[in-house]
Amino acid sequence: ASSRCGEDSHGKLYKNDTETQLYSLKMYSIIHIFYSSYHLWKYTIYDEDEVLLALAEQLGNFTMLVGGPEYVHCLLPPLESLATVEETVVRDKAVESLRKISQEHSPVDLEVHFEPLVKRLASGDWFTSRTSACGLFSVCYPRVSSTVKAEIRQHFRTLCSDDTPMVRRAAASKLGEFAKVLEPEYVKSDIISLFTALASDEQDSVRLLAVEACVSIATLLPQEDLETLVMPTLRQAAEDKSWRVRYMVADKFSELQKAVGSEITKNDLVPAFQNLLKDCEAEVRAAAANKVKEFCENLPEDNREQIIMTHILPCVKELVSDTNQHVKSALASVIMGLSTILGKDNTIEHLLPLFLAQLKDECPEVRLNIISNLDCVNEVIGIRQLSQSLLPAIVELAEDAKWRVRLAIIEYMPLLAGQLGVEFFDEKLNTLCMAWLIDHVYAIREAATCNLMKLVEKFGAEWAQNTIVPKVLGMANDPNYLHRMTTLFCINALSEACGQEITTKQMLPVVLKMSNDQVANVRFNVAKSLQKIGPVLDSNALQTEVKPVLEKLATDSDMDVKYFAQEAISGIQSLL
Repeated sequence: ASSRCGEDSHGKLYKNDTETQLYSLKMYSIIHIFYSSYHLWKYTIYDEDEVLLALAEQLGNFTMLVGGPEYVHCLLPPLESLATVEETVVRDKAVESLRKISQEHSPVDLEVHFEPLVKRLASGDWFTSRTSACGLFSVCYPRVSSTVKAEIRQHFRTLCSDDTPMVRRAAASKLGEFAKVLEPEYVKSDIISLFTALASDEQDSVRLLAVEACVSIATLLPQEDLETLVMPTLRQAAEDKSWRVRYMVADKFSELQKAVGSEITKNDLVPAFQNLLKDCEAEVRAAAANKVKEFCENLPEDNREQIIMTHILPCVKELVSDTNQHVKSALASVIMGLSTILGKDNTIEHLLPLFLAQLKDECPEVRLNIISNLDCVNEVIGIRQLSQSLLPAIVELAEDAKWRVRLAIIEYMPLLAGQLGVEFFDEKLNTLCMAWLIDHVYAIREAATCNLMKLVEKFGAEWAQNTIVPKVLGMANDPNYLHRMTTLFCINALSEACGQEITTKQMLPVVLKMSNDQVANVRFNVAKSLQKIGPVLDSNALQTEVKPVLEKLATDSDMDVKYFAQEAISGIQSLL
């Protein structure tokens, strides 16, 4: 490379500028290496998919490594090849990298290098290249000349009517994105006709993607055009023979509602939403039920309550006793939110019976979803209205055979405690919280320990001293060594929240006593606990009580006990 120092070529150097010479040499070397590796790439095109995926991802970050934006077009050939491979994830990553480096091209380079690549992919023999092309139109269209724009629009129209369903799917998925970069006149003249055709495609996988594009298209059109250009197709999709298309409509319903506006929502979307809530397919009902709160929130305020009470609530009442548990669970996760919309009187009269019915549902997920959203009702009517029905449901969930259900209710216990108050908690729920500490599943015991810490933070150290700490310390004498270890875990969690006095006077003596436990696992956890609570203790307790015990454990016959004791001694030394 140094022999090129005087040449006026791609490696042109300047003798009076050492830094420029070195930089040019470096760039020339990198470009040379890149082209060499590209020839090697031709022989590795059939390498493992994982290798191709990594290559497709990394080439998008190579702009500076090939000399900057001026030479970024060097990256196009290998990415073009990657965009045609059979493996979908590789193609998608190649398209992502192409979209990224398209922004590095100047407008001139975009037309000279990038736009021809898009055309080649769009007219490729294999469907793989044509699907990849669909993701590239929107990134180059805004920055090319009007003549090239016309060609791009024609290529996109061709792909929307491609013989291969996979290509039409790819085009449908990018229709909304492409519409956003088009001039308004072409949205009406080109996009609407393509949208209508794709929404009527023989393949339901194409039709459902057209529904997604509907949201973007509706936001681009003036209100007066929506009724004639968009709504006929949307009504058709909401009643499509394929449940997957109807599911997509239900899933995108809130976005559609915002896009079309309040007037069309009242006239068209409310009846459509009712039908989706009553759909014959459980998946569609579940998707619609999940949107109930959001749909009601977005209704026009002037007649929101009347629409909900007249049209939506009757459907909701039917879904509460639906035969499918997924539908009931989806509804339970949002129904509480209606209380803030309808107010106290309507909540007590119409919603409260539904809440109570769901609290008694045989499906644990339904009961759990209701309990997890109690804060919405608490804001409107107060939790006492639910307390009598709430308690049996909590007890059943706390003792459910599925440990994940028990785990979920533990996570909501601090929230419930804050809403129900300390008196109700001590009377009804304290026993449950202590029972979880001796559950046979470790994850439950661990969660119960964290739960106690959050309760102490909520109710205070004095409450902990009188209510929680004596029961936790009593477990130190339990015959089961797992329960004795749980005592240590609780002390670790509670020490900071309880403060120095409670930790030193009540907890520390128990930990020190447990250093003589017959089970090595308990002893090395004693060492870990002493290190954990060390920062809470004063230096006198550390010097006179903790350090001697750790030194004794450091001579233990068990290797693990010795190791953790030595670790704890090192930690304690830094505190003294």
